[in-house]
Amino acid sequence: MALWAVAAAVALTALPAWAEPKIGVVDPQKLLLESPQGKAMAEAMQTEFAPRQRTLQAQGQALKAKEEKLQKDGATMTEDQRQRVEKELRDGARDFERSKSEFQDDVTARRNEELSRLQRTLLEEVRTYAKAQNYDVVLSGEAVLYFTPSDDITPAILAALQARGGAAPPARPAAPRPSSAATVGWLASAAATANMPPPVRVSFLCHVDIQT
Repeated sequence: MALWAVAAAVALTALPAWAEPKIGVVDPQKLLLESPQGKAMAEAMQTEFAPRQRTLQAQGQALKAKEEKLQKDGATMTEDQRQRVEKELRDGARDFERSKSEFQDDVTARRNEELSRLQRTLLEEVRTYAKAQNYDVVLSGEAVLYFTPSDDITPAILAALQARGGAAPPARPAAPRPSSAATVGWLASAAATANMPPPVRVSFLCHVDIQT
């Protein structure tokens, strides 16, 4: 946030003393969640990773059921039976942790890759709009303590992104299209399954040079 403040201060001090800067504010999180490009990214990730998430959940539930059965019936088992079940539990837990770690690594890598691509798209759209509308500075709403609705250019950027449309995900077998709320919920659920942090927040500041 300090970096944004410094960048904004430098951008403003670079303006001529007589100029009244035209400043806009944009909500990058809203662009990420509500733009068709952001929704397409989230839905593509859901399509790709949800089957593995379900497999992991089933694997974890099976391990839990086997452990509960051992606790319940262990006293009536023979020593050989108990040792065999305990070994199966250890092996299963090891396989589960390995699968979970691989899932976490794959989701994180793909999420970072797709977010990087999406950020470039969003930033370019902000720059294009700012230049066309003669804005001098565009700030992230997360870095601004107060601004009026007239300063918020997020709806206009969203409209431009919606007009452009979302990038089509790779062809997949037909399936019911999830709602945006369900998709966002899946992202949080996948993060919990993989024991990983939620999707990163997206922030940017765009300084548009004054044309003299």
